[in-house]
Amino acid sequence: MTVSVVALGGDGTGPEVLEHGLKVLKVISQWSGIEFQVDPIECGGQYYLKHGQDWPQGSEQRCSEADVILLGAVGWPAPDGSGPVTMDNGKMAGWSPVIGNRIRLDLYANIRPVKLYEGVKQRIHGKPQSVWQPGLVDMIILRENTEDLYSGIGGTLSPGGQDKVAVDTRVITREASEKVIRKAFEVCRGRAQGAPKDGKKRVTAVVKDNVMQGCKLFAKVFREVGKEYPEIEQETAIVDAFTQWLIGQPEHYDVVVTTNMFGDIVTDLASVLQGGMGMAVGCNTGDHHAMFEPIHGSAPKYAGQDKVNPLAMILSVKEALAWLATRPKFASQAATLNQAARALEAAVEEVLKEGRVLTYDLVGEEKASSGSQVTDAVIQHLSALLEPVGKLTTSPG
Repeated sequence: MTVSVVALGGDGTGPEVLEHGLKVLKVISQWSGIEFQVDPIECGGQYYLKHGQDWPQGSEQRCSEADVILLGAVGWPAPDGSGPVTMDNGKMAGWSPVIGNRIRLDLYANIRPVKLYEGVKQRIHGKPQSVWQPGLVDMIILRENTEDLYSGIGGTLSPGGQDKVAVDTRVITREASEKVIRKAFEVCRGRAQGAPKDGKKRVTAVVKDNVMQGCKLFAKVFREVGKEYPEIEQETAIVDAFTQWLIGQPEHYDVVVTTNMFGDIVTDLASVLQGGMGMAVGCNTGDHHAMFEPIHGSAPKYAGQDKVNPLAMILSVKEALAWLATRPKFASQAATLNQAARALEAAVEEVLKEGRVLTYDLVGEEKASSGSQVTDAVIQHLSALLEPVGKLTTSPG
């Protein structure tokens, strides 16, 4: 069986971390017999500076035909130092493979697992470590992924050549809200455990419905859809209050659902609970397509140094395998794909628990290992976990 994979390396450290993910995928291919046919596509700011477009012609079609998409990261500094490279239309170079794919492929749910693994320290200082036991941080945040302030509706007025007025129009629709909210309830229903605090299955909608009309609609749709899931506890939270509760009592949350811009902000905030952006995974999913990525960005200053944490990319591969297992096309291989996903997460957990081979963001510069060393350690554990099945016949190196 063949799985077609589009690999979008992007900018800076994006191609590096993507290679770590593909290396792990190769090991799983050797074990499972599933061929992962990788189609690499260059993209991002660096590509735009060379070619005048942020990815090659025909890339949209290649992404739409793929079984799954893996993304490194996009974003590159403009030569004049004014910020990231932007295209003639004003969009950041890299918009096409990221925001463009989300909208074009209707990847309406951005799913962010927020889990503190054993051996990883949270990034909030001044708190006793005992407060942040790994089991107390285990939630999933879903962010609507196609509209809101990312709709692209707006512009700048520049009378006399001077930018004087900038407008971004927020768009919240019933259809998009209902899809991501329903997805949140289904994710909650499918989780083996509930909130760490009390074991209850709970969905929290994060809104600003005391002020904003779009949030009033989102909250209304949340209540309507929630009636179909009476076994799940339901609550709404005002976004500004939610940010303090998220940090102060993360153990209360099981599944969280919110709008696009609020979700962009609170998920990055939540990453500090799981050890930082080097551990944060983004799953852009729809009914027919999906794209998986680490959330740490392109980190241009670290490009080419083999320094950045590969674990978010590796865990993105884990999420991609689990998603593929849900696809009717791969029903005959679902058990194998799920087994590989579980083994890969277990391998990452072992590396973190041991604490011997980790990158600078987790252990500091003096004790830091390279990204390649971390990936090799994950592969060593992964191979040991997969070998008993008797299918791994070649070296993972």
